[in-house]
Amino acid sequence: MKNGIIFVLVLFLTSTAFSQDYLARARQEKEWGYIKKDGSWFINPQFARVNNFSEGLASVQAVGGLWGFIDKEGGYVVNPQFNAANNFSEGLASIKKEKLWGFIDKEGNYVINPQFENTYDFSEGLVHVRLGKQWGYIDKKGNYVINPQFERAEPFSYGIARVRVGGRWGYINKDGKYEINPQFDDAGDFHDGYAKVRKGKLWGFINKDGKIIINPQFVQVKDFDNGTAAVKQGKEWGFIDKKGKFTINPQFLNALSFSEGMAAVRQGKQWGYINKDGKFVVNPQFEGAMDYHYGMALVKKAGLYGWIDKDGNFAINPGFGNAYRFVKVK
Repeated sequence: MKNGIIFVLVLFLTSTAFSQDYLARARQEKEWGYIKKDGSWFINPQFARVNNFSEGLASVQAVGGLWGFIDKEGGYVVNPQFNAANNFSEGLASIKKEKLWGFIDKEGNYVINPQFENTYDFSEGLVHVRLGKQWGYIDKKGNYVINPQFERAEPFSYGIARVRVGGRWGYINKDGKYEINPQFDDAGDFHDGYAKVRKGKLWGFINKDGKIIINPQFVQVKDFDNGTAAVKQGKEWGFIDKKGKFTINPQFLNALSFSEGMAAVRQGKQWGYINKDGKFVVNPQFEGAMDYHYGMALVKKAGLYGWIDKDGNFAINPGFGNAYRFVKVK
């Protein structure tokens, strides 16, 4: 009997923990909180603004205007005291005190004192920071690894980072040396082995050697995902493969990338979802739509946000003034 009780208790705790693995930011009236996948509040709306949970904590803005960090129970671990704050990444979070940015640990202690005019999150051991008009990269001790010299800079991903010099974008390695020389009017990060790049007014794609694989020919493009990318030719969107051939001809007024086998597309004023054959799985009926994550998609109907399943049925009825997709809480 005792073993049976223990089993039931473990099962309950496991299922409870699982239900809290995925949370979404949602706004009711003027305040933000976090909901579970059944639509119930996990942390009641009480904040002016919130960010996603990352490494067990989330940065939130109190109604009074200052930012702090809460744990999964909704209690403050670092009290509101900052003018702005980003998520924890690799053990540190960037915070803004008065007009300058620095970094704290999870106890709220300064690891790198506020001294930068702008910064973001650590990625692969480095973070880009701005002093004056130039960006460089520092390590977790606050030492420059790559001195400020760029007009713009982005996080490292798979060992390379996008930077802009002289109005042109290129890609550097962690030694600050160019892997792909600055030559593009605009560029994106690498996804699925390709990066979108713009020359003049048209977009194409390059590989990690910097070779143009799909010539610039599109008005707009989205990143590749699982071998497919949404592209705009003329006034309509379609989808291409990695050879640049259309798998779904241009016919939509807008489109998002495929995610979990489906893509959100707009016909007229309404959004629906298609499969990779270009056939509607969920007919156009929404004012707005996001891509699928963990089996659910955020949609807007009658001015309110809710979530649908892959059959297009509401899993969480529209009832939120604003919301973001579900993310896995780490």
